[in-house]
Amino acid sequence: MDSTPSTVATAQTLNPATPRRRLFDGGARQKLLAFASLLVLMIFFSVASPNFLQADNLVAILQATAVNGVLAVACTFVIITGGIDLSVGTLMTFCAVMAGVFLTYWGLPIGWGVFAALFFGALSGLVSGGLIAKLKVPPFIATLGMMMLLKGLSLVVSGTRPIYFNDTPGFPAISQDSLIGALIPALPIPNAVLILFLVSIAASLVLQRTALGRYCFALGSNEEAVRLSGVNVDAWKIAIYALSGAICGIAGLLIASRLNSAQPALGQGYELDAIAAVVIGGTSLSGGSGTILGTIIGAFIMSVLTNGLRILSVAQEWQIVVTGVIIILAVYTDILRRRRQ
Repeated sequence: MDSTPSTVATAQTLNPATPRRRLFDGGARQKLLAFASLLVLMIFFSVASPNFLQADNLVAILQATAVNGVLAVACTFVIITGGIDLSVGTLMTFCAVMAGVFLTYWGLPIGWGVFAALFFGALSGLVSGGLIAKLKVPPFIATLGMMMLLKGLSLVVSGTRPIYFNDTPGFPAISQDSLIGALIPALPIPNAVLILFLVSIAASLVLQRTALGRYCFALGSNEEAVRLSGVNVDAWKIAIYALSGAICGIAGLLIASRLNSAQPALGQGYELDAIAAVVIGGTSLSGGSGTILGTIIGAFIMSVLTNGLRILSVAQEWQIVVTGVIIILAVYTDILRRRRQ
């Protein structure tokens, strides 16, 4: 076998052990740092306000993390490839609206609402992936356009009015009830959190054990080497965006179930928290490295920070400022880590 530089680069990129080994070496420290930051935040807010550790507030943090965490998991797949998706927030809303159309407008069984959210999420991701892979539209522009398109479609389909699920028995239970609490009354953990962990476990297995996960890391590490090896890069990239969209559909179900309604004007801004959670958790914006565990830790950091600032009566505009500062620091930390590597 000819050991030319391109051949060697291709072999290293496609070797499934390579990205995981690099991920373990460079990402373990970042995950530990993120987890330590989470503990520090919780201790600080616990001391600053006695209301922080109240059971109702902790449940609220878990509920908020469930939605943002699922969106962050969706973003993790895309960012590992070296891309970006600015449409995850409005896609979540669009999926919730389509579930409302199937369940409330058409009166179909609850299973059809779940199918609608997943189907339209995957379809939207498929379109975004096609724009990026086939038409070579930069991911930032393609997903920015999809963000505006989906926001408009949500308003058009719903008639600019919320869609309520009052006539769909069992729909609020998707997010609000507690299967764990029924078994262990001392742990009234909402179903939304259980779904978040199930989605996270499944996503982690996909990244570590499947060809799609392997090519996720490969595309982010060296897309041209993957292409030269004869892999259909466009097809894998489209599949990754479609998977990400389907996961956003799950987030749409969670937030609709939590609010018992599909709010067509909701969603924009969620992408910032999701991307921040991914970066804080150690996934590089340059692609090629990242973990689902780190993303979940990052999602909890964002939820605890937002909740804690709200409890301390910090003005919302300053909460946005703090979020922006955290994103900048997280990206700069990633740059420094990559330089050391």
